[in-house]
Amino acid sequence: MGKLRPMEGNEAIAEAMRQINPDVVAAYPITPSTEAVQIFARFVADGQVDTNYVAVESEHSAMSACIAASLAGGRVMNVTASQGLALMWEMLYIAASLRSTVVLSVANRALSGNINIHCDHSDAMGARDAGWLQLYGENVQEAYDNAIQAVVIAEREDVRLPVMNCYDGFLVSHSYELLEVEEDEAVREFVGPYKPVRPLLDVQNPYTIGPLDLYDFYHEHKRSQWEAYRPAKQAVIEVGKAFGERFGRSYGLLEPYFLDDAELVIVALGSTAGIVKDIVEQRREGGERVGLLKIRSFRPFPAEEIADALGSARALAVMDRAAGFGSGFGTLYPEVAAALYAGGKQVPVVDYIYGLGGRMVLPEEIHQVYNELAPVAASGHPEQLTRWLGVRE
Repeated sequence: MGKLRPMEGNEAIAEAMRQINPDVVAAYPITPSTEAVQIFARFVADGQVDTNYVAVESEHSAMSACIAASLAGGRVMNVTASQGLALMWEMLYIAASLRSTVVLSVANRALSGNINIHCDHSDAMGARDAGWLQLYGENVQEAYDNAIQAVVIAEREDVRLPVMNCYDGFLVSHSYELLEVEEDEAVREFVGPYKPVRPLLDVQNPYTIGPLDLYDFYHEHKRSQWEAYRPAKQAVIEVGKAFGERFGRSYGLLEPYFLDDAELVIVALGSTAGIVKDIVEQRREGGERVGLLKIRSFRPFPAEEIADALGSARALAVMDRAAGFGSGFGTLYPEVAAALYAGGKQVPVVDYIYGLGGRMVLPEEIHQVYNELAPVAASGHPEQLTRWLGVRE
């Protein structure tokens, strides 16, 4: 049983990193994740960890250094957000393709232009196909817990892939909650010692990394990488279960909330799920069969599990905190719709784009979504596939 401490999201990430005590952190701080790096740098300066903290000149350099340290044989962590993640774009693909095990906590923030420092999911969603696993936390506790689990998932022998631990900027990164902080020894026992696989610093067994890879082999190498995400899904499940057995808070790919008999269902990522839960409870008291499906693992995407979880749904609303410009939808909607189609589920789905650049989602807007789902369920056909929620007239 851990100790309850008031802590904001960034502080919780830094605390998890302190307990894990990675070999290397190479970071270039950016709002709203800056505090996490500042607090951890203080841990380094005070000798509370023996991490090699590398101050670099940009986020691109930060990820480059992280990849090098990981392939050299170290346990590596980092923190970033928004434009910082975007500047890492090139290196994100390389990290995944070379099967490095970097854990990157991302305080989700809008991308410019115009300049905005508040929450939406455009940063991580822009990197959704870079090959990283992506876990989304609803609150400070989940951000902390996911940071610990991400290390174990990334380093599993059958996975060996980098992981993003996503938590909403300001809404979680700067919000205080009573956090259950586990004992240092318990956390270190859970993650275990790092066991490098074919480290580059093993000069007795040299090999080549990142060579020229043209059409004669590249296609097969990408297929090989594709296959790595099957065991990754199982790893998320198994590590989440083991975490629950050890600390009393279990995790999976999804979190169903009053879904057993739900006819009107909202699908959401991140902190918005907390607001939806309150509205679900209120409407349940009035006898309405409403529910929530919170997606925790966006990569690997749990398509089969989503289709199975929505067995009784008659209409579905997908909450998208990122706009897929030119597609006509947000970024989560097509994946959910495809999951239902592949699973043989004929459920009308409406996409709601909301909360861009930190625009607050209000309880009455969640009520509005459920109200608008009722006629969709009755007719079986939405009049609009995509709606913008909370836009001023």
